[in-house]
Amino acid sequence: MERNEADVTTAIAPDRAALTASDRCDRCGAQAYLRVELQSGGELLFCAHHAREHGDKLREIAVTVVDETHKLHQTPAVTTDDER
Repeated sequence: MERNEADVTTAIAPDRAALTASDRCDRCGAQAYLRVELQSGGELLFCAHHAREHGDKLREIAVTVVDETHKLHQTPAVTTDDER
């Protein structure tokens, strides 16, 4: 019996640029933090909410998953009045 499953990696593909604020979720239009590259050659983008909701299913059909949800936990730099 032949398996019809793709090997999935969550590593960031070197030829792909990081997701930016202009990348939008295909479900709701919010900022995308997950890129799913499909076996068919297409790609889907999801916000963190929809990535959590559909993540397990997406990983089953994905060739590559780029997950940048860790960016949500980063603290932005703060500038003090003295530094302005």
